[in-house]
Amino acid sequence: MSKKIAVLVNEDTMQRCSCGGCLKAFMNKADSFERYADEDIELVGFTHSGGDLAKKIESFKKKGVTTVHLSTCTRGKNENYESIAEQCAEAGFDVVGYTHGGAVSKDGKEAVVLSAKLVVDNE
Repeated sequence: MSKKIAVLVNEDTMQRCSCGGCLKAFMNKADSFERYADEDIELVGFTHSGGDLAKKIESFKKKGVTTVHLSTCTRGKNENYESIAEQCAEAGFDVVGYTHGGAVSKDGKEAVVLSAKLVVDNE
């Protein structure tokens, strides 16, 4: 059974980017996707982080996503980067805060890596 992955890209960047770096890294299991070298992975979601993020998160859950990768451009250009990562972790996903390039950006910003947060319903 394959691990289901979703990628959230920075909305503004997606307006002018072909997302080739993210897709190449995924297809080659390179950079942030190296962690899956011995696993089957499936890309089941690839969208930008703008708009109704809660609805996108619900869609990811329905598709069985286990891990959300935030694109490298989200780390570099989105002031809500950490908040988006937290929202995804709180929804039950593992989060990897970059796609291609290094875990530390050229300007020294480290990628967020979060484990899914356990949500307990006391009702």
